[in-house]
Amino acid sequence: MKTRSPAQLEEKLGYHFKDKTLLTTALTHTSYANESRTPVQHNERLEFLGDSVLSVVAADYLFHHSTRPEGELTRMRASLVSEDALFQFAQEIELGTYLRLGRGEELGGGRERPSVVSDAFEAVIAALYLDGGLEAARGFIQPFLTEGKTAEEDYKTKLQEVIQQNPEEKLHYEVEAESGPDHDKRFEVAVYLNSNCIARGEGRSKKSAEQHAAREALRLMGLIHKT
Repeated sequence: MKTRSPAQLEEKLGYHFKDKTLLTTALTHTSYANESRTPVQHNERLEFLGDSVLSVVAADYLFHHSTRPEGELTRMRASLVSEDALFQFAQEIELGTYLRLGRGEELGGGRERPSVVSDAFEAVIAALYLDGGLEAARGFIQPFLTEGKTAEEDYKTKLQEVIQQNPEEKLHYEVEAESGPDHDKRFEVAVYLNSNCIARGEGRSKKSAEQHAAREALRLMGLIHKT
């Protein structure tokens, strides 16, 4: 796979860096730096900073867009900043195609490895923060933190709360189908109330598919509107 240039990523982000080296460093994996004949900075330090910036932006967004209590907000934030969520966000901008990887990591499928790509996503956040301040970072992050995505993380909990009103009723989820290559899997999950299937959902991960199934179940019950 041919690596795309940082300049191409700038166009996709709609942001042009004053310090171009920040973005280049954010896209550089340790394996590339280790194999380089000349000293090269990699993205681990940026990843550390980006994790904190992401957490602040996600917390601020949830605080202003949800009236849920602290415990639920904490769970929602943890879900939004998880590796699974970041990998999905990164796939939306094809971040893996911009990374600088060492030969071994490249051959080992590093461009599709969730840990590698999600770490780079955090590094890009840090690069934006250092170059343009918190608002630049927020401008990048916030489109991923849509009302649908934040609500999506709570559909299973909401459905469970509804069903628990009758202690004899039990929910469980089953994967019915998997498709696609390893780096772009699709899962179809059914949610069962006792032995009866009440809804199905699809997603890029089992967790996401379960959330979509729970959302569909709530919609069929008339508890939420279709989104």
